[in-house]
Amino acid sequence: MSDTKKRIATSALAMSFATFLSRISGYIKDMVLAGFFGASLVADTFFVAFRIPNLLRELFAEGSMSSAFIPVLTEYRTKKGEEEAKRIVRIVFTFILLVVGSIVLIGILFSPLIVRIIAPGFIPLPEKFNLTVVLTRIMFPFLLFISLASLLMGALNVKKVFFIPAFAPVMLNLSIILSVFTLTSYFEVPIIAVAVGVTIGGFLQFLFQVPSFFKNGYDLRIERDFRHEALKKISILLIPATMAMAVSQINIFVSTILASFLKEGSITYLYYSMRLIQFPIGIFGVAMGMAVLPLFSEHASKGEIDLLKKDFSFSLRLLFFITIPAMLGLIALRAEIIEVLFERGRFTHLDTLQTADALFYYSLGIWSIVGVRIMTAFFYSFQDTKTPVKISMAGMLTNIIASLILMRFLEHSGLALANSLASWFNLTLLYYSLRKRFGSPGTRIIAVSTLKTLFASILMALLVRFLYDLLTASAGKVFSLFLAIAGGIGLYITITYILKSDELAFLMDIIKKRRQR
Repeated sequence: MSDTKKRIATSALAMSFATFLSRISGYIKDMVLAGFFGASLVADTFFVAFRIPNLLRELFAEGSMSSAFIPVLTEYRTKKGEEEAKRIVRIVFTFILLVVGSIVLIGILFSPLIVRIIAPGFIPLPEKFNLTVVLTRIMFPFLLFISLASLLMGALNVKKVFFIPAFAPVMLNLSIILSVFTLTSYFEVPIIAVAVGVTIGGFLQFLFQVPSFFKNGYDLRIERDFRHEALKKISILLIPATMAMAVSQINIFVSTILASFLKEGSITYLYYSMRLIQFPIGIFGVAMGMAVLPLFSEHASKGEIDLLKKDFSFSLRLLFFITIPAMLGLIALRAEIIEVLFERGRFTHLDTLQTADALFYYSLGIWSIVGVRIMTAFFYSFQDTKTPVKISMAGMLTNIIASLILMRFLEHSGLALANSLASWFNLTLLYYSLRKRFGSPGTRIIAVSTLKTLFASILMALLVRFLYDLLTASAGKVFSLFLAIAGGIGLYITITYILKSDELAFLMDIIKKRRQR
């Protein structure tokens, strides 16, 4: 086992485990919200309002900040040492306070205009519109806190600290859950308590990382050297990186805008189905993307192109090996999973079926979304943020055209299918561009591995469907779901073992060595 492969796997494992805990707490949060608010008018207003700071979080925080910040910080740390790297962190911290703090104030002031743009279907409904404005204003400070949290995450990732930053979102989920149970009685409109919980949770997500941040030698002193070359580099990279991240969020916003013209509950159906596909995407795709970026950046700064391509090929194959079965398993048991997680209180069986329809079409894009994460990390490691943004713009146009066509036939599910089609197109163009510029990263090896994975995953999906239908007649739904998933995992491991999958052998080797310690 090569040292770099081990570093990729162990870093991704740490992030995946922490992200898994974060996602579990996120689903508990969603279960609480579904039980209290269902797929109602107030639920629609909250999810629209939350998407506004969530969009800006992707633009200025977790997405683009990492893409621009980590490669530059890695380069300065490699070439100029630890003290210069720490100084850069202080400068970026000061810059975020000034710039993002100003954006927050502007956002609060212009919230009515923002809501008009993002949910024009709410304008004829004063109650729905005004409540969305109030919720948006309450949640805008979340952007500043989450931006600071992302800075700490990037600085810690460069030091190969992955678990604490990936676990930090649990604080946000816990804050929202506690706000539902403890604050709703204090507000005439209970959903306002949830918005308060979002803002408090953003601050806690930042605060949770501070001890580890200080332990690794960083500090949060103000340093106003905005002419520093590193800040200029980060800013230059940040613009196209922000645009690239904006595209994925704009795709979601396009769906929100169009869904606001559909029947009540459509926005909520899309939200919960998107949340479910974010489970494998977050645990595996985002975790792997964040884990490999510092390593890819090291290779790029040292000119180790062949090593970078080998690590890229390995990362992509390992990612597909894990996410493709998760994708097909989610499709096979989509309605049953939604029923177990959300069908209670005001969330009805009809809501379950409508959400399951959207989940089917969203799930078709899981493999391509995670693949895009790894490919963009490859380009970002060379401080090339322009190529991904050009390609993502083409993907955005594909999504808009497909959404306008498909929603006429499939309603909200058509919007989900359009999102998946756009991600397929994005992945195809990124891979073509990578291969043209850097040469093949092992296309044949990736293709053979993916075909093995797909074959085993299809058989697994058929088994979990059969097992659930067989067991549910005599056992409870939760128990049947658990046994069906366990049986599917067992079959998948067996088939990939018979097919001599390199990825399975690698994971088994890691587990074996850990047991021997």
